[in-house]
Amino acid sequence: MRSLAESTQQQRYIKKRGVYAFLGLSSSAEVRATITWTREVRLKAYIVEDNPTIRENLIETLEELAGVTTVGTGETENEGKAWLIENSEKWDLAIVDLFLKQGSGLGVLAACQGRPAQQKIVVLSNYATADIRRRCDQLGVDAVFDKSNEIDALVDYCNQHSAIAP
Repeated sequence: MRSLAESTQQQRYIKKRGVYAFLGLSSSAEVRATITWTREVRLKAYIVEDNPTIRENLIETLEELAGVTTVGTGETENEGKAWLIENSEKWDLAIVDLFLKQGSGLGVLAACQGRPAQQKIVVLSNYATADIRRRCDQLGVDAVFDKSNEIDALVDYCNQHSAIAP
């Protein structure tokens, strides 16, 4: 006879971009899906975003859909610049908002212009205008995404640059 725990959980492996993951689905009142990647190498991201709701939703979305591990966050220009420079070997991707509690994301971008080519910096902003995109291009940004309608494109970008890609 199976125990209650065994009967309330379905387990299976799924394959995403050539990497197998374990998916556990609980059939309890609150259905929860848990994905545990079988490889530990993932895209390591640092996020500079001052809105806690947006930041937490972004972290959850990228964890679930793009195999991204968030290695840190900052809410101000100074926090973002300091962490990215002092921890230059600990991140693969920086996601930067332009309007912050203190300073600007443009200052963060300028501080990271000398980064190695394998480290990517993207802007995620509500103000992804043509002028902003040109300025970001001048600062060496790899991509610019609009928060209101390009989150799927950001997820795709992360998947393309993920360390877990085949």
